[in-house]
Amino acid sequence: MLDIAAELHRWCEEGRDFAVATVVAVGGSAPRQPGAALAVDSAGTAVGSVSGGCVEGAVYELCRQALESGESVRERFGYSDEDAFAVGLTCGGTIDILVTPVRAVERVRPVLGAALATAARAEAVAVARIVQGPDGLPGRLLVVRPDGSYEGTLDGPGVTDAAALDRTAAAQAHALLEAGRTDTVTIGADGSRCGAPLELLVESSVPPPRMIVFGAIDFAGALVRVGKFLGYHVTVCDARPVFATARRFPDADEVVVDWPHRYLDATEVDARTVLCVLTHDAKFDVPLLRRALRLPVAYVGAMGSRRTHLARLDRLREVGVGELELARLRSPIGLDLGARTPEETALSIASEIVADRHGGTGLPLTGAHTPIHHDAERVTPRAAAGRRGRLGSVVA
Repeated sequence: MLDIAAELHRWCEEGRDFAVATVVAVGGSAPRQPGAALAVDSAGTAVGSVSGGCVEGAVYELCRQALESGESVRERFGYSDEDAFAVGLTCGGTIDILVTPVRAVERVRPVLGAALATAARAEAVAVARIVQGPDGLPGRLLVVRPDGSYEGTLDGPGVTDAAALDRTAAAQAHALLEAGRTDTVTIGADGSRCGAPLELLVESSVPPPRMIVFGAIDFAGALVRVGKFLGYHVTVCDARPVFATARRFPDADEVVVDWPHRYLDATEVDARTVLCVLTHDAKFDVPLLRRALRLPVAYVGAMGSRRTHLARLDRLREVGVGELELARLRSPIGLDLGARTPEETALSIASEIVADRHGGTGLPLTGAHTPIHHDAERVTPRAAAGRRGRLGSVVA
C-alpha cells in the first residue's frame, strides 16, 4: 500500500472513499511481493498493481464490491491449467490479496492518512495491519514511527489485552522498519506468540537508498539516469570543479565538489548504499576504496581494465587493505554484457547491483533452472490458507 502512498494521500485529502487490495502473501514465482497494492475509488479510478496485469481485472471488481459492502475480503489467486478461462497467474505462482475499504467516516482514516503523507514525503514509517485472524480484526492497523512511537490500535473482537497486543505489534513493526523490510509476522491476540494467532503484514516505507558515483565522467551521466530509474538517491562526487557541475548532471540529486575519500568520510551511508568508483585514477581510487571496503554498504564497484584492477589491488594491499576486504570489491565493475557505450556500461553496472541485491546469478534465464524471482533480503512469508471469505469491516 505504501508503494502508492502519494496517490492514496491525495484521495484522503480529497475525502474520497476507496478500497485497497494488498498482496499479503506469495508462493512460487509471483510477480509482485507483499505490500504491492492496487486501489480503486468510488468513481472507479484505479492506481497501482498487484500482479503486473494477470489478475488486475478480478481484483478491481473485488475492490468495487468491498466499497459497496464495507467488508474486507481475502482471496488467493494461482495458476490453473484445468480451466483456460479461469482468472489466475500465468507465472505459476500464487498470491494472497486482502481487500479493505477505507471510508471517509472511519476513525482509522486520519491515522492512515498521516502515514500515507509521511511515506509520500519519502520519510520512514511502517504500517502494521492484521491480515489473518478472527472476524472483525483483519484490516485494523497501527502506524509506527522511527522512534518506536505508534498510533492506532489493533483492538477488536477476541482481543483480551489491547495494550499488550499493540505494544508487541509495534515492536515487531519497528524492527522491520529499522531493517527497511516489508514482511509478515505472527503474534497472539493477547500480544504474545501463543494463543489465538494473528498474522500481521508490516509495510515499511524508508527513504530511497543512496547511490554515490565517484568520478564526473561521461559514463557517470548515464549511470545517474539508470540509478534514478531504479529509485536511488544519486550523488555525483569529483574533486575537479570544472567537471562536477549540476549542468553536466541534471538528473543527479546532488553534485559534490570534494576529494572522494574526504566526502565519503563526511557523508552518511548504510547497508543499502551502493558506491560506484568510476575515476580509475590511483590518487583518487586508493584512499577512497581503502575506506569504502571497510564500510557496511551494499556494493562497492570500481571501473578499470583488468590490468588496472590488478595494479589497484597491489596498491590497496600496500596501504593495509586485507584480502577479505578486497574480496568485496566488484572490479572490473559490471556484468559481461559486451557493453561499449556509456549507456550500455551503465546498464551493465546496474545489472550487477540488482543481481547482487537479490541473489541473482547474472546468467541468461533461457535454459536455466534457477528461480526467476530471487529475494535475498526477504524471508519468504508463510502463505496463509487460500480462501475467499467475509472478514468484517476494516474498523469498528
